[in-house]
Amino acid sequence: MKKPEPLNTRARPAPVRTDRQAAPKFSLNSRTLRLLGLGCALVFLCALYLGPLQREATTVVASQKVLPVYSVEREDKVISVTFDASWGGDKTLKILDLLDQYNARATFFLVGIWVDKYPELVQEIARRGHEIGNHSDSHAHFTQIAESKIRQELDSCSDKIEALTGIRPTLFRPPYGDYNSKVITVVRDEGYEAVQWSIDSLDWKNRGVSDLVKRATTNVQPGDIILFHNDSEYIVEALPAILQFYQEQGFDMIPAKDILLSGDTTIDVQGKQHPAAAR
Repeated sequence: MKKPEPLNTRARPAPVRTDRQAAPKFSLNSRTLRLLGLGCALVFLCALYLGPLQREATTVVASQKVLPVYSVEREDKVISVTFDASWGGDKTLKILDLLDQYNARATFFLVGIWVDKYPELVQEIARRGHEIGNHSDSHAHFTQIAESKIRQELDSCSDKIEALTGIRPTLFRPPYGDYNSKVITVVRDEGYEAVQWSIDSLDWKNRGVSDLVKRATTNVQPGDIILFHNDSEYIVEALPAILQFYQEQGFDMIPAKDILLSGDTTIDVQGKQHPAAAR
């Protein structure tokens, strides 16, 4: 019987890898290097350009628009309650009684045509120790009228108020809150400070007492200026809860002229007035 031939145990050579099978190797050719160089240069140029631009963004925006005062930097707990009076007057005496009850002194921004219609209320507002501000003579959109007309509106309203109270207003609030740089510049040139608001009660939308109270008492801070209207539907019902809340939070309610800072001041891009040294 023939013996089987022994198996060939000699090791076979390892198969040679093709290029596709070979392990990938990273290499940079001249085109890749050029692209990387251009990318780095672009990043450097962007950083060089955007760095100063970002640092100066606030200054650039502020220099483009002249702003009124919306709120004031105050360390003491003071706020200003303000009322715009343009049309009706039947709730004004009750508002004055509530302000007396809660030891609040407010600012009433009056329109000249309202002054003509309710001279006795104008005098009563002043008699009770509240400030009266200028809210234009006819409640016009100041951004849509000529500079000469702006000056005429300011003078006419203030003349009427001064004739009734002996005090000429020093503050102005644009009708509809509508202004631009020209309006604020002219107003200040006429000797007034332009005052807006930092908390809007939106009482003129007549959404109910609870909505009005919530809007007027949410996130109130020292130096805030709160906007109401003397003829809004729910103002008399909502005002006691609002004024009581301010009292309980330790806020003194003072006229807008007293909440403003004196001396050298600046106004930031949010309309907040600061001492000049603090900016």
